[in-house]
Amino acid sequence: MPAVIVVLAVCLSGVQVAGQQLRLQDAAAAAARSFARGDSAAATASRLAPGATVTQRSDGDIDCVTLTDQPKVATGGIAGLILTASSCALGGGL
Repeated sequence: MPAVIVVLAVCLSGVQVAGQQLRLQDAAAAAARSFARGDSAAATASRLAPGATVTQRSDGDIDCVTLTDQPKVATGGIAGLILTASSCALGGGL
């Protein structure tokens, strides 16, 4: 019985981490669009993904944002796992 509980906890933690990765990707897309419009990507990212590290870069007309965060799981975290999401948008908000 204890093994079943451990397996269930690991599975639920994996689902939680996958959900956090999806939210981080959505936040990166919104932050990239904000950055391309000239707004603050950090403000958008902090609202949608609190605690995530924001990195911005421009390459010509393309503006990109990368968000990095550690998983927040109920079991206290997974050692060494870092979630990363990147997104780019056409500069000028087009």
